[in-house]
Amino acid sequence: METSPYQGLKLTILEFLSLSKDAIHIHIGLLVFFLAVLLWRRGRPDILALLPVFVIAGGMEVLDLQDDWASLGYMRWSASLHDLINTIFWPTFVVVSNMYLNKRENL
Repeated sequence: METSPYQGLKLTILEFLSLSKDAIHIHIGLLVFFLAVLLWRRGRPDILALLPVFVIAGGMEVLDLQDDWASLGYMRWSASLHDLINTIFWPTFVVVSNMYLNKRENL
């Protein structure tokens, strides 16, 4: 079975960066999150900055699930859930922490 262009790109990135797949997901999530914070000029990590993270994470997993179906004949839902959590965990943690700290300041 031939590797899809998406899977080929992932393998190239993994080889170039010498990081695990889990680490790549964490880095992508943080990169997209901080780019959203910077580019939208809001200057603070708020809930709106999570939108691109969720879109990118979901898009990557849709592609992975399609590739699973094409190459394996089934979808590895637990692997996709694991990847989603790795991608969105820290950006979500930063936003929730920021909301909590801002709420405490305003008391």
